[in-house]
Amino acid sequence: MAGVSTQENGDGDPRRAIELLWGVSAPPRRGPKPKLTTADVVQAAVTLADADDIEAVTIRRVAEQLGVSPMSLYTYVPGRAELLDLMIDHVHGELPVPGEGLGWRAALTAIAEAQWALFHRHPWLLQVATSRSALGPNSFAKYERELRAVEGIGLGDVEMDAVVTVVSGLVRATARSSLDNARLVRSSGMTDAQWWERAAPVLAAIPAADATHYPISSRVGTAAGEAHNATENPAYTFRFGLARVLDGIEALVSERQE
Repeated sequence: MAGVSTQENGDGDPRRAIELLWGVSAPPRRGPKPKLTTADVVQAAVTLADADDIEAVTIRRVAEQLGVSPMSLYTYVPGRAELLDLMIDHVHGELPVPGEGLGWRAALTAIAEAQWALFHRHPWLLQVATSRSALGPNSFAKYERELRAVEGIGLGDVEMDAVVTVVSGLVRATARSSLDNARLVRSSGMTDAQWWERAAPVLAAIPAADATHYPISSRVGTAAGEAHNATENPAYTFRFGLARVLDGIEALVSERQE
């Protein structure tokens, strides 16, 4: 992922995107049978985004990947915005169904872990604004599974939606930090520990930055750095934060049952 710029995908034609997502057939066209399918185009775009980033996904680049002309690609997708919708729904299809018989807490944990893994397989998902994505079958199934995990535990409908939004937001934020850190290691050629070995002596030589002036941050920062061998550990933060969110939900549900 070359950067953290956000790609807008809500300015396309929602009607056409939804038709493509749900397999609503367009009127048949005269002429030779198409060489490709819409699924071929989407898979090529996903492969391109995985290899580079979302900015690499243009009609021209996808056409090159498929060995066709850019104009011919419009036979399958109206434009880039609709293609992004199709890509998002496509990778949402990779998310597994939580195992049967799990309690709500275990089910939400499994869902969050699967989303964490999905962001690491497809980092470009973090570059796409999804609030106006045209929902397809895989995205609907994702939301349904998330809601089913907390169905009947004592939350109202709006609260159920808020719970899955909070959990997804935590996953998204910590996955972004994880991928940003990995990218920084690759671009700099140094791990966090190696970088700190260079920075620490310089900082230590500045009297105003010593532990007597910042005792709490010095103590906590040292403990965290030793525990993680890095300035931060997004995977730890993700799982620690998720557990605390679930603790809060459990406390709310328990309080209502008293």
